Amino acid sequence: MSDPIALTARAMLFDMDGTLVDSTAVVEEIWSRFATRFGLDTHAVLHSIHGIRAEDSVRRFAPAGTDVAALVSELTAFELDNAGSTVAIAGADAFLGALPPTAVALVTSASVPLMTGRMRGAAVGIPSVLVTAEDVTHGKPAPDGYLRAAELLGVEPRDAIVFEDAEAGIRAGLAAGMRVVVVGEHVSPTTEGLPRIRDFLDATIDVTDGVVTLTLPSAVVDG
Repeated sequence: MSDPIALTARAMLFDMDGTLVDSTAVVEEIWSRFATRFGLDTHAVLHSIHGIRAEDSVRRFAPAGTDVAALVSELTAFELDNAGSTVAIAGADAFLGALPPTAVALVTSASVPLMTGRMRGAAVGIPSVLVTAEDVTHGKPAPDGYLRAAELLGVEPRDAIVFEDAEAGIRAGLAAGMRVVVVGEHVSPTTEGLPRIRDFLDATIDVTDGVVTLTLPSAVVDG
């Protein structure tokens, strides 16, 4: 356990699944069914899909000739039907609510309907600045989504902090030239040297003249 860490920024950018809300059970059920349907290694699929747009995962794993759009629509329909079963990561709603609306954005690999369903299902407020699956040509781990969010908020990448739980998203934030706080338990060579929180009860913020000071009293630094 490290001493408290204080970081300053003009924008806080948040992933959704696994960062603000927990939809693990639904996500793993649907992708396990997907793997079984196509005779794939379930573990390999589940290891690879977190933080990735559904269409990118379908293109990677589905057999050649698959109607990608139709299959994504089918998968999304199941996820929408179960969006209400998501739960909030502890402290997420209060943490978002304490930030100035002009300093926060949601950057998710989910579609707008799925994002809306999951955030509402978990009773977490939806930021006014959104970057969803529809808004980028290249999904995570490409930096496009986070760079777009910084542009919408009018800040430089170096002035933004990203909160992420999954490998693809962590890599996306770092590739965008931003600082990244890992949320949860994911560990990899990519997370070495990064601050980490269990949930948002570990973090406090102070806002002065448009500058957000983030204090992580229980943070650990990997590596």
